[in-house]
Amino acid sequence: MKVRVIERRAKSIYTRSKIPGVEWVANQYVGCAFACEYCYAKFLTRWKDYGRWGSWVEVKTNAPELARKHVSGSVVMSTVSDPYQPIEAELKLTRKVLRYMDKRNELSVLTKSPLATRDIALFKEFQTIEVGLTINGFRGREKRLFEPLTPVHEARVSALKELHEAGLKTYVFVSPIIPEITDVSAVVEDTRDFSDYYFFEVLNLRASGREFRELLRDEYPESYEALTGDEAFEEFLWGLKKEIRGLHVKAEGIETHREGWEFVGL
Repeated sequence: MKVRVIERRAKSIYTRSKIPGVEWVANQYVGCAFACEYCYAKFLTRWKDYGRWGSWVEVKTNAPELARKHVSGSVVMSTVSDPYQPIEAELKLTRKVLRYMDKRNELSVLTKSPLATRDIALFKEFQTIEVGLTINGFRGREKRLFEPLTPVHEARVSALKELHEAGLKTYVFVSPIIPEITDVSAVVEDTRDFSDYYFFEVLNLRASGREFRELLRDEYPESYEALTGDEAFEEFLWGLKKEIRGLHVKAEGIETHREGWEFVGL
């Protein structure tokens, strides 16, 4: 699928975060060509009338010069895009932002792409940095239905290993966790040697959008029921917490969105 590129100049790449424990988010891109069917950032299409989510990427052309600003507190890159989506291989915008960013910034980079390993040398220039890979273990039918354009599981695990062996702090964002589909234990077993900690996120069914809700309901009715039924959800969450405790890894917690933003500690 050909992706439309929209170039614009921005006033800032840093915005205040609504994520608990995070002060700032940095987005040099808006939109993502990985086009995950469940992506929560699809809400942006209400205001950005460029077409279907995943068919366009907005590029902040002056992002490198804006990155020079020092912001106090933690910064997450990125929340409405993937900093290493396919277009980054050509534009190198994320690389330029990292080069000009104040190295005192406390930075956390999150991606699904092994392209992140290209910038290991730049990562090492930061005083405080961690690099995370979103890994959910989707393969086969689930991969084709939910996120057909993303790097495969094995490539993400390999990238995590390379980052970790380079001496960087790494983490795994296990997301989305979908009942009966996401094998949390398998993801941890594949990555435990290369991850300093884990963060677990249950699928936010509401934020995933109507089309994905209908897809999940029609193709995986048991999974849908586990996320929508009161008793079924409580049973699923209890079992998930028990499973994670048994894995004996450092876990920041489980995040759920069923009643809005909620952090459920382990």
